[in-house]
Amino acid sequence: MTTSLFQRTFDLYAAPPNPGPIPFSRLVRVEWAKATDTRAARWLLALVAVSTVAIMLAPILAPARFDQTYTSYLEVASIAEVIFLPVVGILMLTSEWSQRSIMTTFTQEPRRIRVVKAKLATSLMLGTGAAVFGGVVTAAGLGLAAFSGQALEGTLSIGDIAGYLLYLLLNVLGGVAVGALLQSSATAIAAYFALNAAAALLGTTSTLVADWIDTATTWNWVLHNEWGGHVSKISVSVLFWVAIPIAAGAVRTLRRDIG
Repeated sequence: MTTSLFQRTFDLYAAPPNPGPIPFSRLVRVEWAKATDTRAARWLLALVAVSTVAIMLAPILAPARFDQTYTSYLEVASIAEVIFLPVVGILMLTSEWSQRSIMTTFTQEPRRIRVVKAKLATSLMLGTGAAVFGGVVTAAGLGLAAFSGQALEGTLSIGDIAGYLLYLLLNVLGGVAVGALLQSSATAIAAYFALNAAAALLGTTSTLVADWIDTATTWNWVLHNEWGGHVSKISVSVLFWVAIPIAAGAVRTLRRDIG
């Protein structure tokens, strides 16, 4: 009897087992909720959807101003998405810093790099979802154009679809990169559009900038599935706008004081 009571007392005050690390899938689910389950996020994503549908009416209502091809309709679907989706990517990386909730996040998961990876994974999921939605809108637009009697030319190849998807993901990651580097919502949004406008302006006067830096040229080659002779230029552009800023932003996140 004495032994039994002693054993129960010991178990009562024993230290709880050490919990395991937070699964990465759970981190992604949390970041997905942050990116989609707020009023601002829902309004922004709704704006992406509505503007994509609205702009798809342009080649149907004004057929003379647009090439009546399958690829042209797919490119039209990307116009609104590449304007607003980078803003979604920026907010994913900056909103917690701006709202001072980052301390809670890094208290729950002290390994900051895992949080950054979860945000990147979530941004890719959002970009892929937007691409699928754009594809559905494109299919509806093509059906409506055919129903209205317009003659459509060409077909959509796997390369065209892959180029469209990669084009959207690059634009989302471009926003993510600026957000990771600057970590301020207003500053990052302003800088994103200002830097792209500056690159486009310089591209009109410099072939070097136009062919290697300006995403209006380099990433449009991706959208149009024009890889021949452009792979190195596209790679440099991706390195400049995506890889280097994300790496620098990750380092800043690891070192920044959140107190």
